[in-house]
Amino acid sequence: MMKLKVSVVCAMVLVTLLLVEVSFKVEAVNCSPTELSSCLGAITSNSPPTNTCCQKLREQKPCLCGYIRNPTLGQYINSPGARRVTSSCGVPLPTC
Repeated sequence: MMKLKVSVVCAMVLVTLLLVEVSFKVEAVNCSPTELSSCLGAITSNSPPTNTCCQKLREQKPCLCGYIRNPTLGQYINSPGARRVTSSCGVPLPTC
């Protein structure tokens, strides 16, 4: 039961962070964590990522180092669920 509560709290925090307006410009890509909101379900559960999620991950790939370096977002980008999703989508997390 405690594990479920922790997962729900983590999911709520992740949703909040994804909705925060954080934008960077890298290689003409609009870096915005909200672009990855379609991945939330797959990150917080064991469901496979959707095609939309994988497409958005590929589009946001140049932004991932910025997200990882961000003290607020980095812990979520490096989470086991996010690592599983990026691996499933064939988008390796960069070494920053």
